[in-house]
Amino acid sequence: MDTHRDIHVAAVLSLMGEVIGTEEFPASAAGYRDLLEWVRASGTVRRAGVEGTGSFGAALSRYLLAQGVDVLDVNRFDRADRRRRGKSDPLDAENAARAVPSGRARAQAKTGDGPVEIARMHKLAKDSAVKARTQAINQLKAVLIRADPQLREELAGLGNAELFRTCAGLIDDSLNHETGEGPVLHATHVPLGLLARRIRQRSEEVKDLKGRLTRLAERHAPQLLEVVGIGPDTAVTLLITIGDNPERLGNEASLAALCGVSPVERSSGSRQYRRLNRGGDRQANAALHRIVQTRLRVDPRTQDYYERRSKEGKTRREIVRNLKRYAAREVFHLVRPVQPQPSL
Repeated sequence: MDTHRDIHVAAVLSLMGEVIGTEEFPASAAGYRDLLEWVRASGTVRRAGVEGTGSFGAALSRYLLAQGVDVLDVNRFDRADRRRRGKSDPLDAENAARAVPSGRARAQAKTGDGPVEIARMHKLAKDSAVKARTQAINQLKAVLIRADPQLREELAGLGNAELFRTCAGLIDDSLNHETGEGPVLHATHVPLGLLARRIRQRSEEVKDLKGRLTRLAERHAPQLLEVVGIGPDTAVTLLITIGDNPERLGNEASLAALCGVSPVERSSGSRQYRRLNRGGDRQANAALHRIVQTRLRVDPRTQDYYERRSKEGKTRREIVRNLKRYAAREVFHLVRPVQPQPSL
């Protein structure tokens, strides 16, 4: 299925790989029902390949999963292949359908219907609030650079918290007019006060959302918070990458590849070499990096490992890569414990 903001295009293939039909449906609740009814009119449907399961196809994926259809995430086709074969919505839908039986699409889509999806939305709002707060702080300090020297001297030496509180009190226009201040100084008070109040509002949002994320992590993944180097924010980031259905990850190597910490072979001839994996979820990769850096400061076991590998001639970069891979393995077994195989 080729997904867009307003429409979705579906293609149905037979067991022999022949195109049975292609149809376009609106991206709405009624459209999802009509799409599934149209597909089931051709036979039993067990699997579906959907492009954009994390964006335009997210709601469709949730609906299909709720209806008992296994959804596989289909990545965009290679651009060189598109140049050769051309591009259209029906052709993209057909390519997505063919990716399932060919095995090109193997990753199961996230269900997006549990606490991890709630955490994802909260984290999205928190990151936006942090970015807006940082922008407002930078703007406030830029205004101070061009402010009247007397005002700068009054505010000099104040910490950020006291500076913002003082600037927030400068917004009283009537008081400024009564003191007979110059128009430029008065105009400077207005943006300083507005920016300071904006900073306070964004800080309150960040505090509230951080508390919500902490409670979600403590309720649904307390085992992660017991590990050295993993705090609520790092735990939430990793859980968002894994999704509400961790069973979709077949083994620990799957999570390592998903986080971009699995080594990539780059050997040729007698030279055996593995390079850095530049793919995967970069936020999850950064979360694993934070875990490793924290452990290098406070965890004796990690510090001993670092010293031992350094004596073997490994660089700090190579050691950190190995530690990130080990951290991914540990997270996998905490989030998705492997069930022991029954003895024969």
